[in-house]
Amino acid sequence: MSKLVKSLISVVVLAASVQVAQAAELTETQAREVIAPFYASFNVAPDKDSAKLVLDATADNWESCSADDVCKPRAEAAKTIGGFGKAIPDLKWEIKEVLVSGNRVIVRGEGSGTPAVDFMGVPHSGKSFKLMSIDIHHIENGKLAGKTYHLEDWAGALRQLSAK
Repeated sequence: MSKLVKSLISVVVLAASVQVAQAAELTETQAREVIAPFYASFNVAPDKDSAKLVLDATADNWESCSADDVCKPRAEAAKTIGGFGKAIPDLKWEIKEVLVSGNRVIVRGEGSGTPAVDFMGVPHSGKSFKLMSIDIHHIENGKLAGKTYHLEDWAGALRQLSAK
């Protein structure tokens, strides 16, 4: 094969790679549109099926991970998120900041609420909490896919709930 043909093939492959990379790059607006239904699942309302919102916002292969080796499969995570409304009937989760890198979306969020029952070992007191969260999502075909890694300051929330 001549040098010219090899060079042309290299250019075509490189151009195709750039196009694929550009196609995978989300804008912040696109990212917010994809993640909005997922975060809406945390905002409790009497007529809302939070578990269904999670399932609608996620791909079949989605997992919710609190550590590298601690992941819940989609159905289990949806059930857990759906149950938050019973324990915290005024739960609210706000998106404070969104950063995008390719098909990865990093969200800084803020959760707040007042548990209606004993919560994570803290007796019910009527006190409220506010916490920060950081989530790293992967987006494929307009849905959260693969592993979402998340951190929430639940220790800080529990300190607020148990403060004298």
